[in-house]
Order: sequence, then structure tokens, then C-alpha cells
Amino acid sequence: MNTPARRTGRPRSAEADRAILDATRAALVELGWAKLTLGDVASRAGVAKTTVYRRWAGKSELVVDAVAAVFDEHLEVADHGSLQADIEDVVLRFAALLELPETKTALMAVIAEATYDDALRARVRSAIVDRQKRLVLIGRERAQLRGELPREEDPDAAARNADLIFDVIAGAVVHRMLVSAEPVDPRWAGEFSVLLLHGLAAAGSGASAAPEPLPGHDQKPAGSV
Repeated sequence: MNTPARRTGRPRSAEADRAILDATRAALVELGWAKLTLGDVASRAGVAKTTVYRRWAGKSELVVDAVAAVFDEHLEVADHGSLQADIEDVVLRFAALLELPETKTALMAVIAEATYDDALRARVRSAIVDRQKRLVLIGRERAQLRGELPREEDPDAAARNADLIFDVIAGAVVHRMLVSAEPVDPRWAGEFSVLLLHGLAAAGSGASAAPEPLPGHDQKPAGSV
């Protein structure tokens, strides 16, 4: 009779992972990128240094995962009944996330490091960018069910459009807050959503009301197709 192979080593602890990621964000705020070490993180988290090294190969990977965890915890797409309202809400949620000291410090540090580290750039994309594209997919699906957006029959075109929408929203908010150092408030979020939905002509007209359905796509009740 064959016996199943026994797994070696201790099982990974979700509690330890959370403690390490929390400690990483706290250390970043207090020490900054340059002074942060995995040894300091281990001490703050109350775990052995080997525990951190078994999970993450280096500081860059650890910081990316620490940032990704905050994004996962704070970002969602609430259903406010219209595409414009949903966009405004997620923009304000994202702005609030970027206001957190640990997020701002970590994100800027990772972006700077990733400019000359291809492996780190790939990890940022997989752990943060690709995971958060779910927000676009959820919002688009709801808008299509309401009749605000047409169905996209070509999956490749749909994927490219999702990438573009994500890049426009994330890029605009990050640039305004972290580069231009300007606030993202409800007024800005409303004006941005109008520009995104209707383009430069609508923005120039000063439109701020909820948008009408796109031409050729009559409004339908939520849940219809």
C-alpha cells in the first residue's frame, strides 16, 4: 500500500503574511525606501527574518505585495445606478487610497525602482495593474446591463478597451495627485467622468449632469440585456 508523500516545512501562515505586509507599509512611512530592510520588517512583524526571506526574494517584491494588498482592501466598484456615478465613486476611492501615507510612499518608490528593473515592472503589472482591472470589467458589465454601453462582440477589442479605460482613469488620478499635487475632489471627479464618457465637446460645454445613453442604445432597466 502506497502512503501519500508528506509535505515538508511549515504551512504558510496568512496571519504572518498580514503582519509582514502591515509592517512593510509602516516601515516605509517611517524609514523611507532607502532605509527599509527585510530585517527591520521581520522585527516589526514579530517573525523570524527567515520567514520573510522564504516568502519574498527581496525588498522590491515585498513592497509591491504590500501595496497590492492595500489596493485589494480599499478599491471596489459600488453600484450607484449609472456609469457616470460609478466612475466618480471609484475615482474618489482611488484618490482616498493615494492619500494614505503608506500608499503614497510605497507606490512612488516602486514606480521609481521599476523604471530600470524589468522584473519589478512585471511584478507591479501582475500584482497591482492586472488585478485592479477587475474594476473596469465590473463597471463595464453593469453599464452594459443598464444599456449605457453596447456589448463588445470581439473579445480582443474588448480587452484592449478595458486596458485603455484603466490606463486613462488610473493615469489621470495618479498624475493629478502625485505629480501635479492637486486635489481629486467630487467636482473634479464629476468633470473627469463627463470628459471620459462624452469627450472634449461635452467638457467644453460645461456639462455636468448624468449622461444620456449613447446614440443608438436606448436606456434599459438594470439587469436587462
